Amino acid sequence: MRRRRLRTPAWTATLTWKAAVFITVMCCALAALLGVLVHTAVTRETVSEARDKALARLADATRAYEAGEALPPESGIDPAGLPASLRDLAVSGRRGTVVADADGRAAMWAAGPADGRALATEIDYSMSAHTIDRLDRAIVGSSLLAIAVTLLVGAFAVTRVTRRLHQTARVARRISAGDLDARVDDPCRADPARPQDEVAIVAGALDTMASTLQRKLLAEQRFTADVAHELRTPLTGLSAAAELLPAGRPAELVQDRVRTMRALTEDLLEISRLDARTEEVDLAVHELAPLAERVVRASGTETEIRVVGAEAGSGVRVETDKRRLERVLGNLISNAHKHGRPPVVLTVDGPVVTVRDHGPGFPDYLLTGGPQRFRTEGGGKGHGLGLTIAAGQSAVIGAELVLADAEDGGAEARLTLPEYVQFDEDEPAGQDGDDDGSRSGGDRPTGDGQAEAT
Repeated sequence: MRRRRLRTPAWTATLTWKAAVFITVMCCALAALLGVLVHTAVTRETVSEARDKALARLADATRAYEAGEALPPESGIDPAGLPASLRDLAVSGRRGTVVADADGRAAMWAAGPADGRALATEIDYSMSAHTIDRLDRAIVGSSLLAIAVTLLVGAFAVTRVTRRLHQTARVARRISAGDLDARVDDPCRADPARPQDEVAIVAGALDTMASTLQRKLLAEQRFTADVAHELRTPLTGLSAAAELLPAGRPAELVQDRVRTMRALTEDLLEISRLDARTEEVDLAVHELAPLAERVVRASGTETEIRVVGAEAGSGVRVETDKRRLERVLGNLISNAHKHGRPPVVLTVDGPVVTVRDHGPGFPDYLLTGGPQRFRTEGGGKGHGLGLTIAAGQSAVIGAELVLADAEDGGAEARLTLPEYVQFDEDEPAGQDGDDDGSRSGGDRPTGDGQAEAT
């Protein structure tokens, strides 16, 4: 049985937490080191002074004892309370000192030999001991105060850095989401004369990258739009000329290629409008199931239609742009037939429309990075624009398009639309009564050579 590893909380991986731990550990280590050094130095000096004083009194007592005079106060032969170790040292003929308790108080004892006995004297050491104790408490208190102040100052400094890093990360995510106007504008870069720290350098590099990327993308969008516009006029003339060719196989081939080129041009124009984000939606309330059925009929393909919950499903209404929704569904159906295998099934389940084929599924690059224009796989004849347009138009109408592989094989495109909720029962139901399947603008309901490879 494998033992489960204990996972630390996510906040312990933050720079603020790591900096706080590092500062605390270093402050504690420094405070402990300084405290030990100060305690040792003061204690050594205090004990040395007390020892000198005790030995001086012991010398006076020794002279008085040898002269037969009265011994000084706090002196005597084998006095009570004399530590046994110091007594043995004196009896052996040597002199020494020791700090010991005497009647509940600290005392400095000094003893020396006196006719086979111990001549000892006692110095009150309690005041020195209290001084050392107060010094120790002062060291601990000042160390804790210094640690707290250092933590506050360090947290403030680290928080300023992490706040700037988070701002840089947020801007990077906005740029990844498509907001190329986002910039960090780090305050440290406002004045070029100021020294630049590492965060300012990273922020500046990100801003420069975003500006460069924006210029390149804008240039690409302008190029695409310009090419599509420039191709429109000659293609219109070429299409008219192709219609005048004598009937036959060569004329059919020319007309087919002209139609393909016109479709590609219209797709490029639509992508350029999506890239420029100049599209305006015409929202209205529509019944989803009938609208999906009309798109399938207009596609002219063998696509099976399933409505989950016939009564409830047919009554589901969504608030969307009908023309753009038809464009999305048409491209999904065209892609399924062009790059998948039958049967192709369109399912309406509430506000969700699913287009599913039984082919090899979507390629890996599409599942991980999304549709990419002018990229197809599997020998497809498309230009990789169908799913690109479907994804762009889905975003415009506020729908969510998810491309995935079905569990039992095949590609599955799931479109989730914003469902319309009616609060007033007397409100008219839908706006599909005048729908005759017509299209406005240059958009087409199904992709002709624009489907993404699956």
